[in-house]
Amino acid sequence: MSYDIALYRIETKEKEEKSNDENFFDKEDAFVPFTAKQLQELKDRLLDYAYEISKEDEFGIHFHHDDEDFGKVLLTNEAVYFTASWNEDSIFEVGMTASEFTDTGEFSKYDFQNNGWEEI
Repeated sequence: MSYDIALYRIETKEKEEKSNDENFFDKEDAFVPFTAKQLQELKDRLLDYAYEISKEDEFGIHFHHDDEDFGKVLLTNEAVYFTASWNEDSIFEVGMTASEFTDTGEFSKYDFQNNGWEEI
């Protein structure tokens, strides 16, 4: 079992909140893609946080961390998906890391298991 958190552009959050669609996240065209600059900055920031690239495929760039508490990450054109182990330390570390990525105001954190969008 895993604990999943995602990071989206703030425009995706605004779009979802206006949609009133309970299946919003199931639709491929729902997400506002990252700009090339944002994508590169997110990749660089993950590397700065000591995540390492595991592989790149049609889904995106997969990252792992030597400290298992930091979980795994998938960087796509529209989202950063953080996956934590189902334990308190991992959920905390992954949640904090995702929250730190919202510091520029460009992104918003969505916690699938804990009431949705993070409000700061």
